[in-house]
Amino acid sequence: MWADTLLRAEQRHLLQLLIWAGLSVIAATSLAVVLVRTPARSPLLTHFAGQSAVWGGVIGAIAAVELRTAALRDLSGAARLERIVWMNVGLDAGYVGVGVTLALAAWLLARKMSAVGAGLAIVVQGLALLVMHLQFAAVVSR
Repeated sequence: MWADTLLRAEQRHLLQLLIWAGLSVIAATSLAVVLVRTPARSPLLTHFAGQSAVWGGVIGAIAAVELRTAALRDLSGAARLERIVWMNVGLDAGYVGVGVTLALAAWLLARKMSAVGAGLAIVVQGLALLVMHLQFAAVVSR
């Protein structure tokens, strides 16, 4: 793969992450506004929104910095990028596992809806990141 092709693919991937981060923050903020205006309290939705906002902020910050510093890569830089992408795939799968474990443990052991909401948000974020990183890995690993 040519260096400029790899750079464009990396930039597209980082823009995709930025869009996901922005949508996560917007959705979390919208949900929080609805929850504030509703008389009934929902710990599940409150913690889901909180986790989604935090994940969106972190993902957005990392993607913004990476997008700003993206540059042409030589062969060793491309190999390093491929290893990082596959490491991210593994981390994403771990996030999903942690989210499922948190949600199930909270539900089965304590019926704690706040932790269930947080766990579900982690699963959603982990799955989204997993899909995006796998798509990018398919491009980088050619």
